[in-house]
Amino acid sequence: MNWISNYVRPKINSLFSRREVPENLWRKCDECGTMLFHRELTDNLNVCTSCGHHMAITPRERFDNLFDGGVFTEVKVKAPVADPLQFKDQKKYPDRMKAAQKNTGEAEAMLVAEGQMGGTPIVAAAQDFSFMGGSMGMYVGNAIVAAAERAVELGRPLILFSAAGGARMQEGILSLMQMPRSTVAVEMLKEAGLPYIVVLTHPTTGGVTASYAMLGDVQIAEPNALICFAGPRVIEQTIREKLPEGFQRAEYLLDHGMLDRVTARPEMRDELITIIRMLMGQPPAIKGELPAPAEPAPAEEPADKA
Repeated sequence: MNWISNYVRPKINSLFSRREVPENLWRKCDECGTMLFHRELTDNLNVCTSCGHHMAITPRERFDNLFDGGVFTEVKVKAPVADPLQFKDQKKYPDRMKAAQKNTGEAEAMLVAEGQMGGTPIVAAAQDFSFMGGSMGMYVGNAIVAAAERAVELGRPLILFSAAGGARMQEGILSLMQMPRSTVAVEMLKEAGLPYIVVLTHPTTGGVTASYAMLGDVQIAEPNALICFAGPRVIEQTIREKLPEGFQRAEYLLDHGMLDRVTARPEMRDELITIIRMLMGQPPAIKGELPAPAEPAPAEEPADKA
């Protein structure tokens, strides 16, 4: 038995060997390339702490930060007819749906919920771009109608977070019909005198931009979000000209009057609370709970001088 080869060398190798790092421990920023610790990134709502790049975030993660204490109740949405056109390209439409549901853990591309934000009851809807590109199909149309009807029923404002690549091609004309349907749903809110606020996130394109995403009483966007109907590459190929730097990005649209504000995600909740309370005629929100001031002790009467 070779004591050095069989015992000493393996012991030394185990001490200096490279330990495997879990894959989900760090995440690389797509913009600046900085390696970000996943817990730090989660605490900052998937915004790079180095360059401020806004990464994708799911509707549930967004709602966990939006609603007080992360407590919200999902609003039931009517399920549409599955695969009404029997559509098939490289895959059957039902197979694509099953794959998207498995990858995201959600039933469809939009989540509707109700709860309180800064003590103010609201209804919120958010699109999930990771679910078939957040495409607008019949379910998304039903979700917007359900959100508007619930907001009118309860007398609450509606906040919608858009993120979509446009209409869902697998549903054809039925998908395009959701544009006027969602417009009618927004009109219900306006007739009821309730605020409708849209937060445009990256990307918001196609028929979504041409309908409910641009009908808000207040239009807010996250930094550097792509907001357009036709993408920059399509426009460049059509007009055969180079577009301006930052064309169709949130900051460009703000400068040209299409948006009211561009707000970073970590500041979005406070911004929405201020706007909602203002539009609902409520006093400004008070941050934190301050203790009641102590009552002053009664002044002692001076002793009589001898």
